[in-house]
Amino acid sequence: MKRILLLLAFGVVFTCVGQNIKLKKGVVIDSIAVNDTIAETFALYLPKSFELSKPWPVIFVFDMNGRGRQALAMFSEAAEEQGYVLAASNNISDTLSISKNIVTASRMFSTVNAMLPIHKDRVYTGGFDVGGRFSTLVPTFVKGVDGVVACGASIANVEVLTSRNPFHFIGIVGDEDFRYPQMLKVEKILNRLKFPDQLLVFDGGHEWPDSKELSAALKMLTLVAMAKGNVEKDQAFIDENYVSDFVKVNRLYTANRPLLADNLLEEMTELYQPYLALDSIKASRKILRKSRLFKNQNRTQNALLLKEGLIKEDYNYYLEEDILTYNYNNLGWWKYQMEELQKFQGSSEVLQQKMGKRLEGYVKALVSDNIDVVSVEDPVDGEALNFLWMLKTIVEPENYESYLKVISYAAKTDDYGTALFYLEELLKKGYADRSKLYSLENTALLRITPEFNELVEKYLKSARYNIIEE
Repeated sequence: MKRILLLLAFGVVFTCVGQNIKLKKGVVIDSIAVNDTIAETFALYLPKSFELSKPWPVIFVFDMNGRGRQALAMFSEAAEEQGYVLAASNNISDTLSISKNIVTASRMFSTVNAMLPIHKDRVYTGGFDVGGRFSTLVPTFVKGVDGVVACGASIANVEVLTSRNPFHFIGIVGDEDFRYPQMLKVEKILNRLKFPDQLLVFDGGHEWPDSKELSAALKMLTLVAMAKGNVEKDQAFIDENYVSDFVKVNRLYTANRPLLADNLLEEMTELYQPYLALDSIKASRKILRKSRLFKNQNRTQNALLLKEGLIKEDYNYYLEEDILTYNYNNLGWWKYQMEELQKFQGSSEVLQQKMGKRLEGYVKALVSDNIDVVSVEDPVDGEALNFLWMLKTIVEPENYESYLKVISYAAKTDDYGTALFYLEELLKKGYADRSKLYSLENTALLRITPEFNELVEKYLKSARYNIIEE
């Protein structure tokens, strides 16, 4: 018995896929084989409190670039704090069809369930951005998924939701994220459908939420599991989190963030209804919503969200037209739009600053999405793609790759004037990879011109050699 306890204190040993695997607790273990017939692997995280004698909740985290270890690293601190097992496939990819990714995910589910004592009523999925969107599709195709934690992403397809297969959706989004308005709309749709959901909003952009926000989401999953009877009710846990949430509400209001405070009170109403009288929450929310600060910010935000929607429609319309007509003359208009967004971000009004950041993120995502679409066409429309790369130098001026793409295409079409212009703009930004410039595709004839070499020498006098520091 002493030996067994000692073993469990440092790790868990399994015989799986024909080999012994020692899984240490409290660290991300990568490259675990799904089985011995398919070359698929996954990463796994076991909290330090893990033991074999009881069932555990699990979150299958999805990264559409197959980076299982990195995906789990973002969730691990929250999982450790709240006592969740994590797993993530290294073979999920946005280049594969949904059906192939679902099959890959199902194989990982089966392996993890066979290896570990997983609680059958506490299986969840999650992810960030496209991984988060994919995680909302999994419950439709894989039975037994009880909830989803999607970060910076909304439900991929509301139309496939059904009361026969409900799951609890928890969205986490920054109020500077370009997806924030969409997630507000989806929340209203889910509420109308009486589909169980929460939306956690934090102060930030399109980025992974910090461990506090992720931990709050996992607490919510635990509270929901208690309400369903899937976990034994823990009144101390309930009371502790209730007080903690109220403290957070007060901090948000004190920091002049009444909209975030109201959002949290709304979610608290749904979460604690099965356990506690809601008089304090209702009274606090009533007082907050009557405050001048809340009324002013709520009115301003509603007006800005309407304005933001109209600006997005313009961006969509004009970009589609510009791509179809190769409207290089309109690049100046796009430059002006980016300058206007910088004015929004420099406003003294905080909510207007946030709108400016959301719109900037939206334009960047819109251009990138169109580049992806045009790039996979057969045949590829080189002129349209070139226009988009030029536009990307405007919306993301620090993205060196876009300049290189334009230089390459311009050289290919013998437009040396354009190639040299973008070369100088690139060098002005601080680009210093001389070897890449002299090996850039389609530029063999451009590179022997005096103009090309003079520009390189002008800006890279002290950068004749590329030094890579480790």
